[in-house]
Amino acid sequence: MTVMQTSSLAIEAPQAPADVCAAPPPPHPRPDGKDSYTISEVVALTGLTAHTLRWYERIGLLDHVDRSHTGQRRYCNRDLDWLDFVGKLRLTGMPVADMVRYAELAREGERTFDERRELLESTRRDVQARIAELNGTLAVLNRKIQFYSA
Repeated sequence: MTVMQTSSLAIEAPQAPADVCAAPPPPHPRPDGKDSYTISEVVALTGLTAHTLRWYERIGLLDHVDRSHTGQRRYCNRDLDWLDFVGKLRLTGMPVADMVRYAELAREGERTFDERRELLESTRRDVQARIAELNGTLAVLNRKIQFYSA
């Protein structure tokens, strides 16, 4: 997975270098270090479905999910942080293939910093273009509302 560093909080994931996120992850439900969650708990915490979580694991977007002695998936705070980051990437409209590529690059370590940055910069440009388009649409709506309010 990846390591996301937000302000002074480092979110560690297996074999991954530092990554910088603009916003800190949400507080963990179990910050005391006892961070083991069942798939149903993660579903309740994230709003994702169990099917989606299994799919993320299958396509390589979610890596290294531990298993209990009975084979049940056991998620940790690090997984919740990663899922939060993936959720942000989804909100940007980043294609799943690019998210998977980002996860693969993160697993490869520091030598992929430039490629990951380029991927995120490209996504940021797309988001900025969408924001500009929405701002133009908002301006039209505001003019129409003002017209009908007069």
